Amino acid sequence: MEHHHVRKSGRLFDQLREITVTYNPFSYATSSVLIELGHTKVFCSVSLQNGVPFFLRGKGSGWLTAEYNLLPHATHQRATRDLEQKNGRSIEIARVIGRSFRSVVDLSRIYGEKTIHIDCDVLQADGGTRVAALIGSSLALLAAQTEWIRQKLIKSEVLSDFVIAVSIGIIGEQLIVDPDFSDDLLLDADFNIIGTFDGHLIEIQGGAEKKPVSQKNFSHIQKTAFVLLQNILDQLEKKGYLKHYSSKKDSLKEVKEPFFTLEKQLFALQKNSND
Repeated sequence: MEHHHVRKSGRLFDQLREITVTYNPFSYATSSVLIELGHTKVFCSVSLQNGVPFFLRGKGSGWLTAEYNLLPHATHQRATRDLEQKNGRSIEIARVIGRSFRSVVDLSRIYGEKTIHIDCDVLQADGGTRVAALIGSSLALLAAQTEWIRQKLIKSEVLSDFVIAVSIGIIGEQLIVDPDFSDDLLLDADFNIIGTFDGHLIEIQGGAEKKPVSQKNFSHIQKTAFVLLQNILDQLEKKGYLKHYSSKKDSLKEVKEPFFTLEKQLFALQKNSND
């Protein structure tokens, strides 16, 4: 008998995709990560280079910037390379990545006028590329700062919190967790929620694709998002990807657990109301 809560890919509506991480598939960046979110694959690399934007020159401050690009055959139809003029979507996502990390990176801990460059290249896109780019960049930056401390390029760890993200879509009154490309074609609305390890919110992006979102559904999205962010952290920890962050995680556990326990109860109520 057909399960009414299963989508085309076979996943349940409330089921996240599996995350797989390969560290340093290429050697030249300080740290790099190949992150796979289901069939979506993004290569994230982090480096620290001399120089800052013109508005920071002479102030002795560091900076952080990000770039995001799709390889030509990352999508079903060949995408044009961004050679002369950047694609608007690529610019927007790059700004989101840069903005998100600047909110949790202490640039004053960089020695001299240097810039942290985060480069995200989508090798294969099946929905959730910005989510994968944010998580992969977090992991790469965690590993990079250890090397920068060893080389005395930074005074201490620059990353004050771990950035995570999740996508949630809506079809009718049903929330669709972590939509892939086949889901995306059917969505009435789509939201990306960017948060931190300690439960803080960085940014909510999204809106209606086909029809407006009710206040009730928007409230469900916000409540569900924090549960999903916790589930992503749990998945990363179980696979050993948060080894660079374990000491901070232990110190925050007592603060975080009651909050997410409450959110899990709210998520269960919402799920039962849709059954």
